[in-house]
Amino acid sequence: MLQATGITKTFGPLTVLNGVDIDIQKGEMVSIVGSSGAGKSTLLHILGSLDSPDAGTIVINNQVLTQLSQNQLAAFRNQHIGFIFQFHHLLPEFDALENVCIPGWIANKPRDLVQKRAIELLDLLGLGDRHHHKPNELSGGEQQRVAVARALINDPLIVFADEPTGNLDSTNAAELHQLFIRINQTLGTTFLIVTHNEALAALSSRILHMKDGQFVK
Repeated sequence: MLQATGITKTFGPLTVLNGVDIDIQKGEMVSIVGSSGAGKSTLLHILGSLDSPDAGTIVINNQVLTQLSQNQLAAFRNQHIGFIFQFHHLLPEFDALENVCIPGWIANKPRDLVQKRAIELLDLLGLGDRHHHKPNELSGGEQQRVAVARALINDPLIVFADEPTGNLDSTNAAELHQLFIRINQTLGTTFLIVTHNEALAALSSRILHMKDGQFVK
């Protein structure tokens, strides 16, 4: 479902990614672990088309991302890729339901269908009584679950999660771990997760270890 070959990225004299290859099958939940500076987040951002490699090829669902224009990439991201970051990045002026709907509205999907799907996701994630609460009225764990629902609203081919539990306490982190498992098993959503959290990585179907810009055994 996702194949990347020869991904290279440098910043000045520093080589951050050194010819990385990765292959992820539909329905997998894969974690990338490694020390800070190993290149994990850089790789995730490049695979998700938020950044461009200096060399290499990325294919998602037979679409070669490295051949698309910036406008085409933006449309592909919106329609086919979900993102979850350490910080939720919810828009403070909108309530939970509206925050979840925004990617669907950007994709020009019918507003009523987007809202119906958003309600289903919020209910699935245990936020049935929080639809009209704004971010400052939600706990940290609730805000992150809203961000998860937002990542799922367009039924993405793959969800990229960059340190998703890094800003959560241990209780909320554990709840998010189980949430990812449930989404993966019930919806068949493919996940690629960058994490320092060993408990989250251990729940994945596969763990990849990164060091000095390459995967190691």
